[in-house]
Amino acid sequence: MRIEQLEYIAAVTQHGSLRRASERLHISQPALSEAVSKLERELGVTLLDRRRSGSRISRRGRELLQPMVEVLEAVERLRTAAGDQAAGHHVVRVGTVSAATATLLVPAMRDFRASYPGSTVEVVNTQQAGINQGLVEGGLDLGLVNVLEGDDPPTDLVGTSLVHGHPVAVLPADHPLAAYDEVTTDQLRAEPFVAMREGYLMHRFVNRLFGSEMPAVSYTTDGSELGKVMVAQGLGLTVLPDYSVAGDPMERAGLITFRPLAGNTTSVSLVLRQRRQQHVPRRVRDLEAVLLRHARAHASGAEAGTERPGAASQTA
Repeated sequence: MRIEQLEYIAAVTQHGSLRRASERLHISQPALSEAVSKLERELGVTLLDRRRSGSRISRRGRELLQPMVEVLEAVERLRTAAGDQAAGHHVVRVGTVSAATATLLVPAMRDFRASYPGSTVEVVNTQQAGINQGLVEGGLDLGLVNVLEGDDPPTDLVGTSLVHGHPVAVLPADHPLAAYDEVTTDQLRAEPFVAMREGYLMHRFVNRLFGSEMPAVSYTTDGSELGKVMVAQGLGLTVLPDYSVAGDPMERAGLITFRPLAGNTTSVSLVLRQRRQQHVPRRVRDLEAVLLRHARAHASGAEAGTERPGAASQTA
């Protein structure tokens, strides 16, 4: 038995139908129905009357509703008490694929720490699949992942787009290709290349970009941060979302730069993900709000023309 299952029954009762409850909880109706069915099998009772006109709480479900509400109230009291006791050492865990680190994640963590000086933000750098799994299993509170336009989101997670941009060629600032306004696929193919390891979104995009003709000399690495270091050291060029490069300390220091990919209009977004749950801890909600605020501020800066040429166009 999971707390979420009891919350689902309470929501069906409150909103009058399975359909309205699913809309209010931002969960698909089949997923909500399946969660309730599992609870029914575990308890050995029918909690919902399922008819063609819709599903509503059953008579037996109404009889069990008060004990369910009492459990939920007890859980809420426990969460509140735990939150009060953990005020000095609460840990918020964020999984990231290392995108928009300097321009979004680091400033947001700085502001969050100012509001919660006794809390810790634990940042886990890993691949998207690991972030999704960590969110579902509860090992992570929030996740930052790159998503290509048209990608289907996981059904058991909710996401908010923070940053929108495009894949770009990343090169040393003194590289001959920096003299061009854009870089072609053939020009990239002729250079040593630093590829993201399989499991990262840019690995999938680069294979689509180059097709069967990959660069002859290449390196693979985990994540954009090490990729940018390798580019700065002259090991090769790479492809990353523009918002992962614009404003990066190495870009600001003049060690690396980026150029659009000629003829490529692919959109990529940085999405904030979290698991579906009715009760989100206050610190997680506050860190989410800070990330959204910085994303909006960054978007406003881009619209006002304060971003560098070629920097990502971003919206919350």
